[in-house]
Parts: sequence; structure tokens; C-alpha cells
Amino acid sequence: MVLTASTMLPLGTQAPNFHLPEVVNQQIISLETMTDKKALLIMFICRHCPFVKHIQMELAQLGKDYENSNLGIIAISANDAEKYPADSPASLKEMSLELDFKFPLCYDESQAIAKAYTAACTPDFFLFDHQRKLVYRGQLDDSRPSNNLPVNGADLRTAIESVLNDQTITNDQKPSIGCNIKWKPGKVT
Repeated sequence: MVLTASTMLPLGTQAPNFHLPEVVNQQIISLETMTDKKALLIMFICRHCPFVKHIQMELAQLGKDYENSNLGIIAISANDAEKYPADSPASLKEMSLELDFKFPLCYDESQAIAKAYTAACTPDFFLFDHQRKLVYRGQLDDSRPSNNLPVNGADLRTAIESVLNDQTITNDQKPSIGCNIKWKPGKVT
């Protein structure tokens, strides 16, 4: 595990489009899947990372809390599944079902989408407004596996509520911290 921080993609960046298979039912998911949503949260996660394991129940709760709201949520895993079998599509499917995710979990086999979003770590969060312009990128909250702070999603939830209620989101955003994305040989960013 290499401790890595978000790259903090510039605010206002347009969401890169993608077409990725969802791991549970193989449905192709894209930005168009969520056109009816006022805001869109893209989360880069995986199964094996201790930072994701630490917050996975909160991720599942986010999906449940916003299931019938104006927020679309898409999770993407881009790790090299050959070297990290726990992050393979079959394993991710188990994760999605076990945690009862209410959002699609997609697999970015080529890692091109992770690169397009400048995802650097798991977890890495990108929140877009109705025009699909980036309004928040950074951490879920201040909790880490070893700091004994509660996992409550405070930073991300505040940003979500702000965008859904047409309020300004502070530019004072802390980067997410986690395991580096497991790039395939020759794909390191």
C-alpha cells in the first residue's frame, strides 16, 4: 500500500464521459445514465484497500440515503485485477451485493477513465453539478483507519447537500487519502 492523496482536479472541470460495465448485471453505465439527476457523485473505490474497507458501510449508507433523491452515484474500480484479485469484477460484484449498494459499481479495465478523472487513490470522490461541472473533490470526512475519528461522511455530505440545495460549496476542500490506484504495468500516472 502506498499512501496517496487526491490530485484535486480543478473545480469547474467538465465530467469526462465513459461507458463501463456494471459488475452485478453487466449493464453499461455512462454519464447519460444519470441525466435526470441534479448532481452526480463519481467515487473511485476498490475492495482490498484498508481505507475503503474503513468507510465501506458509510458508502453503502450514502447510497441508501440518496437512493430516491436528485443525486446520482456511480462507483468505479480501476485497480489491476490480475495483481489484486480482490478487485476483480467478480469480487467487486460480491462486495456490491454484500454491502447492498444502491448505486452501480463499474469496472474500468483499461484504467482510461481513472486517468481521465485523475483519480489517484481509493477512495477518491468527484461531485458534479447539473451541468456536470466539478464542484467538490476530496475526502469523505476526517476519519482514517488509525485515527479513531467517526466515519460520518461529513465533508462529502455537506457538499452534496449544498449542490442539491443550490448553495455555494466552499473551495476549502481537503484531499482524500488512501491507497494508490494499482496501475497496470506501463499505465502509471
